[in-house]
Amino acid sequence: MSKLDNKIISSIKVLALDMIDKAGSGHPGIVLGAAPMMYALFKDHLNVIASKPKWFNRDRLCLSAGHGSALLYATLYHAGFDIDIEEIKNFRQLNSLTPGHPEVKVTPGVDVSTGPLGQGVANAVGMALAERYLRSITQKEIPKTKLIDYYTYCICGDGDLMEGISYEALSFASTQKLNKLILLYDCNKISLDGETNLTFTEDIETRFEALDFNIIHVKNGQNYNDISDAISDAKKSKKPSIIIVNTIIGKDSMWEGTNTVHGKVLTKEDLKNIKQKLEIETNAFNVSDEILNSFQNMILTRVDKKYKEWLEEYNHILEGRNASLHKLINLVEKNEFPIDFDDSKFKISDEYNEELRLSNQKIMNFISPKSPFFLGGSADLSSSCKTYLTKSSVMAFNNPLGKNIFFGVREHAMGGILNGMALSNLKVFASTFLSFSDYVKPAIRMSALMNLPVTYIFSHDSFLIGEDGPTHQPVEQLTMLRTIPNFYTFRPADINEIMGSWEFILKNNCPTALVVSKEARPKYKFTNAKFVKYGAYMIRKEKYHLDGVIIATGSEVELALSIAQDLFVSGRDFRVVSMPCMELFLKQNPRYEEQLLPRDVPIFAIEAGSSLIWNRFVTKPEYIFGINKFGQSSKKAELAKYFKFTKNDILEKIVKIYEENDNIDLI
Repeated sequence: MSKLDNKIISSIKVLALDMIDKAGSGHPGIVLGAAPMMYALFKDHLNVIASKPKWFNRDRLCLSAGHGSALLYATLYHAGFDIDIEEIKNFRQLNSLTPGHPEVKVTPGVDVSTGPLGQGVANAVGMALAERYLRSITQKEIPKTKLIDYYTYCICGDGDLMEGISYEALSFASTQKLNKLILLYDCNKISLDGETNLTFTEDIETRFEALDFNIIHVKNGQNYNDISDAISDAKKSKKPSIIIVNTIIGKDSMWEGTNTVHGKVLTKEDLKNIKQKLEIETNAFNVSDEILNSFQNMILTRVDKKYKEWLEEYNHILEGRNASLHKLINLVEKNEFPIDFDDSKFKISDEYNEELRLSNQKIMNFISPKSPFFLGGSADLSSSCKTYLTKSSVMAFNNPLGKNIFFGVREHAMGGILNGMALSNLKVFASTFLSFSDYVKPAIRMSALMNLPVTYIFSHDSFLIGEDGPTHQPVEQLTMLRTIPNFYTFRPADINEIMGSWEFILKNNCPTALVVSKEARPKYKFTNAKFVKYGAYMIRKEKYHLDGVIIATGSEVELALSIAQDLFVSGRDFRVVSMPCMELFLKQNPRYEEQLLPRDVPIFAIEAGSSLIWNRFVTKPEYIFGINKFGQSSKKAELAKYFKFTKNDILEKIVKIYEENDNIDLI
């Protein structure tokens, strides 16, 4: 390596260590071990422009080992991204541009939020899949175009490869032959609790041979030239690549090569000694202008010509009349996703009665042909969830434009991969059974944290699905989904509410869950697609005098309507409220809630799941009709009777409440 290379790498290390030292927390081990890897990427390979961080044909970088954020921020600062020295000093502080782990839409130059190990690997697979899909669309229009043509790089560590999601995602990447995906594996053989030989002893090379990856070794992870050469070789491969870079965690620290240096702030003496070894003995946060200018000029000199060539083609396409490419540019550049979806265009017979999952499939297949940017798949359950897009084909390495993605039995990776695709502004969906939402929950949380337009479609939505038994019968899942911040869970009652759910989903760039029953349901007389956006609305109005309110969702709306009718015959006039999306309802003006759910009458709730979340709305906990135990293997009717969830059971309880309390205590 040249002296200048050494100087810049050392400067990046020292700035990152100063950040950790000032914050009083962070991860110095990866900074000292992996800085040459980061430098090689930025100096020689990443096609990025600091002044245009959202350039849509830039190479993507995913730091799956998100605890190395100080290293990333220090590199971005050196590379000229819009992060001033005060933000560098505010590392890990409230509302800074430099949070403890990388966050997309917060820090210029950060392409994805990472932190939960392994997730970033799956995100990188999704980014690479999105690149291939978008590139295939452009090259279908203009065969040799370079409008979309970039690599996805992922820096991962031992912890990432221990997590099951990474293996799921990389197995998928291999099957799809995503050759523009390049992993740089920071192989230091240390995790937080000790040496990896305590927990992680498989032969990584043999594992990746079995995955049919292109495998490259770098014996000395401190030699930037060797790393750069390895990346050049990886870019020539027809397979996805892993570069195994042997590094030393905490290089030059008194704790070098030990787990202590992973997440412990260096002592002042240790930091001073490292600066002496690296020959950068300056005050904290004092970075040489010579080093900054040199590094930025290296990157600009390499990328500027490529960008100008790309810009010329981009402008030529903009001046042309290719509507398909104009739409693509508006998508990836402005996140414009226009779909003409209006529920009034659907003519539905009053006799309509169909499984809600089939109703949902019809609507999805109405949406799909309207945009090439709407696609997704299932974790080996598209035939059960009914999410197959019938007018398209299955995506494969030799059929990159297929819109049906077969993820295999890989729920967690499915969510992580779709998050990566959504980061390219594609509107994507996943599907599995509601009980298996637990397998995809960590990825759902990241969808919400990044505010990505991923729609999770869950079928088989209650314990009443029958003989498959409690492993397949959801109980607590709806409550879990509804408690995720920045996430909307829809449980529609009929085809009208499914349409209303999709209308919201298509018009809002946010993460959602759509929970659809496998049970047949009619089109109810007073459901309304236009009212779904309010989260809850009245579907049965009291005729004379309001005696009470029953709230229900999904399949239980029919049950609530039937119970209300029987109560009316016996002289009690009940309102029925459908609540397809609790989260949207809670965002409405409080006056709307007061009008819909007046507190001077008893309020009940019916839902075939956990009762805990319904306390927010009902008069008393005993006014909730749900299930708070695991199910049983049996037929639907027997299960309903066994768990006292039949119409008669609920009706009798409501009547008994009234009989015992002529003047019901509403406090």
